[in-house]
Amino acid sequence: MAVSDELGITAQGLETFRRTRIREDIAALKEIAQTWDARLLLIGRPLHMSGAESLQSEYTRAFAERLQEQLALPVVWWDERLTSAEAERVLREGGASLGAKKRSVDRLAAVLLLESYLESQRLAAAREGELG
Repeated sequence: MAVSDELGITAQGLETFRRTRIREDIAALKEIAQTWDARLLLIGRPLHMSGAESLQSEYTRAFAERLQEQLALPVVWWDERLTSAEAERVLREGGASLGAKKRSVDRLAAVLLLESYLESQRLAAAREGELG
Protein backbone atom coordinates (compact mmCIF):
# COMPACT_ATOMS: atom_id res chain seq x y z
CA MET A 1 0.00 0.00 0.00
CA ALA A 2 1.05 3.57 -0.60
CA VAL A 3 -0.36 7.02 0.06
CA SER A 4 0.26 10.43 -1.42
CA ASP A 5 0.53 13.85 0.14
CA GLU A 6 -2.42 16.25 -0.23
CA LEU A 7 -0.93 17.87 -3.33
CA GLY A 8 -0.35 14.55 -5.08
CA ILE A 9 3.38 15.12 -5.41
CA THR A 10 4.93 12.25 -3.49
CA ALA A 11 4.16 8.61 -2.82
CA GLN A 12 4.97 7.02 0.52
CA GLY A 13 4.91 3.28 1.08
CA LEU A 14 2.90 1.83 3.93
CA GLU A 15 3.25 -1.54 5.60
CA THR A 16 2.24 -4.37 3.30
CA PHE A 17 -1.33 -5.41 4.00
CA ARG A 18 -1.79 -9.10 4.64
CA ARG A 19 -5.33 -10.26 3.90
CA THR A 20 -7.21 -12.50 6.32
CA ARG A 21 -11.01 -12.60 5.98
CA ILE A 22 -12.92 -10.27 3.72
CA ARG A 23 -14.93 -8.52 6.45
CA GLU A 24 -11.83 -7.98 8.57
CA ASP A 25 -9.88 -6.84 5.53
CA ILE A 26 -12.49 -4.28 4.56
CA ALA A 27 -12.76 -2.98 8.14
CA ALA A 28 -8.98 -2.62 8.39
CA LEU A 29 -8.72 -0.91 5.00
CA LYS A 30 -11.58 1.42 5.90
CA GLU A 31 -9.69 2.45 9.02
CA ILE A 32 -6.51 3.03 7.03
CA ALA A 33 -8.41 5.10 4.44
CA GLN A 34 -9.93 7.24 7.18
CA THR A 35 -6.59 7.67 8.95
CA TRP A 36 -4.95 8.91 5.75
CA ASP A 37 -8.05 10.86 4.58
CA ALA A 38 -8.12 8.93 1.30
CA ARG A 39 -10.00 10.52 -1.57
CA LEU A 40 -9.78 7.61 -3.98
CA LEU A 41 -8.64 4.03 -4.16
CA LEU A 42 -5.96 3.34 -6.72
CA ILE A 43 -6.02 -0.37 -7.34
CA GLY A 44 -3.45 -2.25 -9.36
CA ARG A 45 -5.00 -4.09 -12.27
CA PRO A 46 -3.32 -7.49 -12.60
CA LEU A 47 -3.07 -8.22 -16.30
CA HIS A 48 -1.16 -10.72 -18.38
CA MET A 49 1.73 -9.23 -20.35
CA SER A 50 -0.54 -9.39 -23.43
CA GLY A 51 -2.94 -7.01 -21.66
CA ALA A 52 -5.60 -9.68 -21.24
CA GLU A 53 -7.45 -10.03 -17.96
CA SER A 54 -6.16 -12.69 -15.59
CA LEU A 55 -7.99 -14.85 -13.07
CA GLN A 56 -6.48 -12.60 -10.40
CA SER A 57 -8.12 -9.65 -12.18
CA GLU A 58 -11.53 -11.16 -11.49
CA TYR A 59 -10.76 -11.68 -7.80
CA THR A 60 -9.34 -8.18 -7.52
CA ARG A 61 -12.37 -6.63 -9.20
CA ALA A 62 -14.82 -8.44 -6.89
CA PHE A 63 -12.85 -7.36 -3.81
CA ALA A 64 -12.57 -3.78 -5.07
CA GLU A 65 -16.32 -3.57 -5.65
CA ARG A 66 -17.01 -4.61 -2.05
CA LEU A 67 -14.36 -2.23 -0.80
CA GLN A 68 -15.80 0.64 -2.84
CA GLU A 69 -19.28 0.00 -1.44
CA GLN A 70 -18.04 0.12 2.15
CA LEU A 71 -15.66 3.07 1.77
CA ALA A 72 -17.78 5.13 -0.63
CA LEU A 73 -14.65 6.21 -2.48
CA PRO A 74 -14.07 6.22 -6.22
CA VAL A 75 -11.89 3.42 -7.57
CA VAL A 76 -9.24 4.03 -10.20
CA TRP A 77 -7.75 0.97 -11.88
CA TRP A 78 -4.09 1.19 -12.85
CA ASP A 79 -2.02 -1.26 -14.86
CA GLU A 80 0.36 -2.96 -12.45
CA ARG A 81 2.33 -4.98 -14.99
CA LEU A 82 6.04 -4.97 -14.25
CA THR A 83 5.79 -2.96 -11.00
CA SER A 84 7.09 -5.90 -8.92
CA ALA A 85 9.84 -6.58 -11.45
CA GLU A 86 10.86 -2.90 -11.37
CA ALA A 87 10.78 -2.90 -7.56
CA GLU A 88 13.01 -5.98 -7.47
CA ARG A 89 15.43 -4.34 -9.92
CA VAL A 90 15.62 -1.14 -7.85
CA LEU A 91 16.23 -3.12 -4.66
CA ARG A 92 18.86 -5.32 -6.32
CA GLU A 93 20.70 -2.30 -7.72
CA GLY A 94 20.51 -0.69 -4.30
CA GLY A 95 22.31 -3.68 -2.81
CA ALA A 96 19.40 -4.88 -0.67
CA SER A 97 19.84 -8.27 0.94
CA LEU A 98 17.55 -11.13 -0.07
CA GLY A 99 15.59 -10.77 3.18
CA ALA A 100 15.23 -7.01 2.74
CA LYS A 101 14.07 -7.52 -0.85
CA LYS A 102 11.37 -9.97 0.21
CA ARG A 103 10.10 -7.55 2.86
CA SER A 104 10.27 -4.47 0.63
CA VAL A 105 9.22 -5.49 -2.87
CA ASP A 106 5.44 -5.16 -2.33
CA ARG A 107 5.80 -1.78 -0.63
CA LEU A 108 8.07 -0.45 -3.36
CA ALA A 109 5.79 -1.84 -6.08
CA ALA A 110 2.86 0.05 -4.49
CA VAL A 111 4.94 3.25 -4.44
CA LEU A 112 5.89 2.80 -8.10
CA LEU A 113 2.25 2.21 -9.03
CA LEU A 114 1.14 5.36 -7.22
CA GLU A 115 4.02 7.42 -8.64
CA SER A 116 3.01 6.33 -12.15
CA TYR A 117 -0.57 7.42 -11.51
CA LEU A 118 0.47 10.76 -9.99
CA GLU A 119 2.78 11.48 -12.93
CA SER A 120 -0.03 10.75 -15.38
CA GLN A 121 -2.25 13.20 -13.47
CA ARG A 122 0.46 15.90 -13.63
CA LEU A 123 0.91 15.35 -17.37
CA ALA A 124 -2.84 15.47 -17.98
CA ALA A 125 -3.11 18.72 -16.00
CA ALA A 126 -0.19 20.23 -17.95
CA ARG A 127 -1.78 19.26 -21.28
CA GLU A 128 -5.10 20.70 -20.16
CA GLY A 129 -3.34 23.92 -19.13
CA GLU A 130 -1.74 24.20 -22.56
CA LEU A 131 -5.07 23.68 -24.29
CA GLY A 132 -7.14 25.82 -21.92
